[in-house]
Amino acid sequence: MLRSAVAQQASIGVDEQVVDSQAFAQVLDEVRQRRNEFDSVSHVPRDMIERFKQVGIYRAATPKCFGGDALAPAKFLQMIERISEADGSAGWVASFGSAGVYLAALPPETLAEIYADSPDLVFAGGLFPLQPAEAVEGGWQVNGTWKFASGCKGADLLGVGIGAAGGKPRTAVFRPDQVEIVENWDVVGLKGTGSHDLRVTDKRIDERWTFIRGGAATIDEPLFRYPSIAYAAQVLAVVNLGLARAALDEVSRMAGGGGITGAPKMADRAYVRIEIAKAEARLAAARGFFYNATEQVWDSILKGNPVTPEQTSLLRLSAIHVSQAGAAVVQSAYSLAGTTAIYLRHPLQRYLRDSMVVTQHAFLSEGLYDGAGSVFLGVPPFPGYI
Repeated sequence: MLRSAVAQQASIGVDEQVVDSQAFAQVLDEVRQRRNEFDSVSHVPRDMIERFKQVGIYRAATPKCFGGDALAPAKFLQMIERISEADGSAGWVASFGSAGVYLAALPPETLAEIYADSPDLVFAGGLFPLQPAEAVEGGWQVNGTWKFASGCKGADLLGVGIGAAGGKPRTAVFRPDQVEIVENWDVVGLKGTGSHDLRVTDKRIDERWTFIRGGAATIDEPLFRYPSIAYAAQVLAVVNLGLARAALDEVSRMAGGGGITGAPKMADRAYVRIEIAKAEARLAAARGFFYNATEQVWDSILKGNPVTPEQTSLLRLSAIHVSQAGAAVVQSAYSLAGTTAIYLRHPLQRYLRDSMVVTQHAFLSEGLYDGAGSVFLGVPPFPGYI
């Protein structure tokens, strides 16, 4: 069955920002072929990370002054959407190509050092629970264990949370040989993200190797005026757009065949056609809101305008909404597939488990609707939302 018009529309514009569209397509094929491997070893292997580097994923948010691409947010998000369509874990790990937006709060001399060899830099962090660090002359003495360091086994730099400043976590940045990875990522979905714990034992870090996550960038380029926390939520939420697209395409592939009971093929059942139409509409509407909010804020930044709290809130709301809508679409596709989809190796099993884990992330929890509602009603949102 031909891919739907909505699916085709979802791909428009992706090739425009990829330096080598053929190489990007080859990477997507490799991700599809290796996604069982990612789940089996509980991380995306370093050679796959190198392939992501080759197509520009990990220079996407590197400042142009250090040889990076500093891509417009929508262009990077489209890349992550496509990778997530091939595999949710790979999309999640690739999404940390946006981490340069965080790192831009480091001092310029530190940024010059970390990008000295290459603009293709992989950063991963396990910031929580925040651990107190002892203030020492010129820096901090760090000890502790942190959770959920997605992509840590392929990272060039690792960050940990060592307390807060103004309600925002301070992040200490270490080289991988200074950090122990505690391999305990045994989960139901997004298994390939390798979101293990990090442990640091009695390490001193200079002040210049720390930054405030969500703090002001020290680089004056448009990308680094985009709201960093909202962007961090968006790059994760967009994984569910890719998973939802993959789930609907899987049902389309199944629709031409009959069921094991001898029932009419799926495409001949009115309830299947109705639910697919509803799911396509739901996905397209959520996707449109998501990218429209992104483009509006980006266009405003390019015109020299400061980002308003209302704009930041809209970005966060669009991320929450697209995460929830994508998961609902995957659930609908899974339900339509019937008994066939209960087997562990069926693609819809993977899409279902992965999409539900996306909605569990702290940046995308349903409780964040409260922050958006507060902004709409003109009352202060909870701390850290804006």
